[in-house]
Amino acid sequence: MRLHLLSLLVAAACASVGAQAAGVTDAMIDNDAKTPNDVLSWGIGSQGQRYSPLKQVNTSTVQKLVPAWAFSFGGEKQRGQQSQPLIHDGKMFVTASYSRIYALDVKTGTKLWKYEHRLPEGIMPCCDVINRGAALYDNLVIFGTLDAQLVALDQKTGDVVWKEKIDDYAAGYSYTAAPLIAGGLLLTGVSGGEFGIVGRVEARDPKTGKMVWIRPTVEGHMGYKFDKDGNKTEIGISGTTGKTWPGDMWKSGGAATWLGGTYDAKTGLAYFGTGNPGPWNSHLRPGDNLFSCATVAIDVKTGQIKWHYQTTPHDGWDFDGVNEFVTFDMDGKRVGGKADRNGFFYVIDAANGKLENAFPFVKKITWATGIDLKTGRPNYVPENRPGDPTAGADGKKGNSVFAAPSFLGGKNQMPMAYSPDTKLFYVPSNEWGMEIWNEPVTYKKGAAYLGAGFTIKTINDEYIGAMRAIDPKTGKTVWEVKNNAPLWGGVLTTAGNLVFWGTPEGFLKAADAKTGKVVWEFQTGSGVVAPPVTWQQDGEQYVSVVSGWGGAVPLWGGDVAKKVNFLEQGGTVWVFKLPK
Repeated sequence: MRLHLLSLLVAAACASVGAQAAGVTDAMIDNDAKTPNDVLSWGIGSQGQRYSPLKQVNTSTVQKLVPAWAFSFGGEKQRGQQSQPLIHDGKMFVTASYSRIYALDVKTGTKLWKYEHRLPEGIMPCCDVINRGAALYDNLVIFGTLDAQLVALDQKTGDVVWKEKIDDYAAGYSYTAAPLIAGGLLLTGVSGGEFGIVGRVEARDPKTGKMVWIRPTVEGHMGYKFDKDGNKTEIGISGTTGKTWPGDMWKSGGAATWLGGTYDAKTGLAYFGTGNPGPWNSHLRPGDNLFSCATVAIDVKTGQIKWHYQTTPHDGWDFDGVNEFVTFDMDGKRVGGKADRNGFFYVIDAANGKLENAFPFVKKITWATGIDLKTGRPNYVPENRPGDPTAGADGKKGNSVFAAPSFLGGKNQMPMAYSPDTKLFYVPSNEWGMEIWNEPVTYKKGAAYLGAGFTIKTINDEYIGAMRAIDPKTGKTVWEVKNNAPLWGGVLTTAGNLVFWGTPEGFLKAADAKTGKVVWEFQTGSGVVAPPVTWQQDGEQYVSVVSGWGGAVPLWGGDVAKKVNFLEQGGTVWVFKLPK
């Protein structure tokens, strides 16, 4: 009997070691949203709902939430911190500005290892030296760098396992998004839309970094698949060459996939948003300019675009369509919600791209009067498009217009959350506008490719940011919490009837998910421009957020940047729990 028991214990121990050695699996990633003991993906699940079933911290207990530990990224490399931490096997993996990544003990905050990527001179990130997070697969933690590389590290040691180049940083390419694991593949996009790069989605073997397929997101460019030896085969052109782009403009068309994507196992599709067409001056490129300012749904097995929905055809305001496409169930159908930079919220059939609903989620929109629900196209206000500079007396500056939202968007990179309990989206939104005008421009490799000038303007004296609870069926705002500075960090919602978000003023806040009543807040010491997460460790619920002011607002914000120039930079991971 004792011998039999001993053999069972040995077998169980070996099985445990084997399971641990196997690391993060596809099944674990697919179930991430339902397994609160870890956080394995950007979005707390590949659908991107940012919802946790945990409810130990709830509207009745959250007032007792206190810091468990804090960790400083250290050094002089502060700037914007937009990372979402990942949690696995007792470790937190969190990226930081200037392409750094740390492994921390989740219970104590002790640094286990650090990797700091050596960046070359001449990198050209558009919107600060930020990084939004990593991906976990097997025994690897994988993240991208500002010089457009992917680095895979051993989770236990921080040693480099593989490193692959995405593209040439000297041509304007960079990488700031959290990679996406979908269907056993590592999916990444590219940054650099302001430099005339060509957007694309790439699929790699996450264990080796070797390419599997490439799908460009500018019409006219060829897609490819790769065999195990790296030989490539054509898999078809994206769209139809020359159909929606004049002349050779498509060759430097932008449409950067700089926020990364989401994935829905039910549809088998990955959803990537695409950025602005290049250049900003829309008079140089008549046509819809596919697939810019759009959501593209890609079959992860084949690399083919199954459908696309363009939120701002023939964009003239830099209304990147990269914002996350979050899938959810509505009326028995799988649909996706998207709060676009252009100020409209879209509900789209996740399987076929059919528009189900569209409505404003900000209060002032000047470039269009609405979205035609039959055609899916915006009803433009022609006089509110920036003017053609060649039509002016000197040919150097087109007519200036006031446009709202500003190019920083009704919502930008900060990810929203969806609660299946309340059936509401929680959207960090901003009310601002801009003076914008067009200028002549020609493409030069590695140079800024705008063809426009602008100044961001405030609309209200009372507030810029507003956390809004939005009903995707009715289009109504159920509640809002206004904020003086623009909101630039993401959102978390939980089964504890809570919504968490951070503010540039430094607060991490929690509100009642049904009413919007703020029930807790904590001053982190620097602006929060990152999304919070929560998980359970040894029976206790933890909440974490990265604090560190920066990102696009202080760099591009015009009058708004002056309004918030008193805010201090930082670089700290905060972790909270209820006291025992």
